[in-house]
Amino acid sequence: MTDHERLLDELRPGAFAIAYRMLGSVSEAEDVVQEALLRVHQALDAEERIVSPRAFVATVTTRLAINELRSARARREQYVGEWLPEPIITDGDGDPARHAETADSLSLAMLVLLESLSPEQRAVLLLHDVFGYAYPEITAIVGKSEDNVRKLGIRARRHVQQRRPRFQTTREQRDELAQRFFAAAEHGDLAGLEALLAHDVELTADGGGKVQALGRSLRGRNRVAQTVLNWVRRVAHHPGTSLRLVEINGGPGALLLDEQQRLLAVCALDISDGQITTIRGMVNPDKLTHLGQLADHTHRD
Repeated sequence: MTDHERLLDELRPGAFAIAYRMLGSVSEAEDVVQEALLRVHQALDAEERIVSPRAFVATVTTRLAINELRSARARREQYVGEWLPEPIITDGDGDPARHAETADSLSLAMLVLLESLSPEQRAVLLLHDVFGYAYPEITAIVGKSEDNVRKLGIRARRHVQQRRPRFQTTREQRDELAQRFFAAAEHGDLAGLEALLAHDVELTADGGGKVQALGRSLRGRNRVAQTVLNWVRRVAHHPGTSLRLVEINGGPGALLLDEQQRLLAVCALDISDGQITTIRGMVNPDKLTHLGQLADHTHRD
């Protein structure tokens, strides 16, 4: 391995961490990272002087992600049903998205919140609050004055803080609650399921028009519990169906697998103040292929 190749390998995790949070998509992030690293490689081959390779790749990655986010938003406006970020499994310490991040910045709840920000607001918030870049550095990356960058950060931070849960739950409480939730769902225990849900719990499912899913989010303890149990009964006709509890984007979740351990769906939970506040189900095959082999019913028609 050459020195250039070794450097590119070292830069890849940090570039992916930025791109994934910017875009909420593994496939789009990988495309951006590939292009960013190609530009680094070309600059090195041309013997350009790069004072800080980390800053160079962060700049290129962020700018590419901003451009990609603008075009992606146009596509998402035409998306069939509810759009959710592509989930990643974060059980392993080697996950590239976990470099230079806090768990909260990786959560599906945060990625959904970031969708409501402008691309520039999103970039400033992530670069400053998550990755530790100073405002003067960010001005060079996003191409705006330091005053404008600070204003973008203030607006983005205020927007996010207004919508984040006020009460946190310990990891032990979170995992225990998730185990009880999935056990109740598997056993068809409606009362047990309702007891775990917040009064205004929200259920969102992303099928992308490829797999049958909810057309819009549902709210309310009873409606959500009934819908979850109905869905579990519907997929239970697959012989040997099983749940594997995993950490999804730093939070509790599970993979629904068929008898051949092929992926049927991903379910992720938001938990706050000892209750489940949000349930997100992902069945769109375009968003699950990076997680492994898919079950037949998640393939395109």
